[in-house]
Amino acid sequence: MSLTRRMHIVQGTDENKFMETALKIAFATTDMETVNQHFGSAKSFAVYAVDRENAQLLEAAQFGELSQDGNDDCKDAGGRAMQGAIAEDKLSVKIDLLDGCAAVYCQAIGGSAINQLIAKNIQPVKVHEGGKIKDLIVDLQNEMKAGPSSWLAKAINQHKSPDPQRFNQMEDEGWDE
Repeated sequence: MSLTRRMHIVQGTDENKFMETALKIAFATTDMETVNQHFGSAKSFAVYAVDRENAQLLEAAQFGELSQDGNDDCKDAGGRAMQGAIAEDKLSVKIDLLDGCAAVYCQAIGGSAINQLIAKNIQPVKVHEGGKIKDLIVDLQNEMKAGPSSWLAKAINQHKSPDPQRFNQMEDEGWDE
């Protein structure tokens, strides 16, 4: 399986500042509007930058066609089962695409894919069929504002750059011996 198409959205200088605080979130989708794909057999992903107030499409990627068999293995276009290294290869191409993402939203996901994503600090999020991407982004933004869940708090802290004033604050606190 290979990446067949990839479109990056060019960012302006104002958007670079936004990217410093935003999280990259991926959605398994064929129509760019709903989450309608199983992770392992996803034909395409939409990747957004999301912060508390804004969301922006960063890229869309499309893969060769494979179908799920419900078991982390996959089937080729002729319906023949693909196993082992080939099935893992289909996952690695997708996981490589998601490098730097905090989460990926999909309809379903197998155990092997979950383990590989978690190892790369990417949180898999299962959603009901037909979940609208814009609604999922609003829900995520509301969670950011209200107090993030453990995975989201971890992702925010990993993507946050260190406070340049942290040493001045330490000096102001003084040092007791």
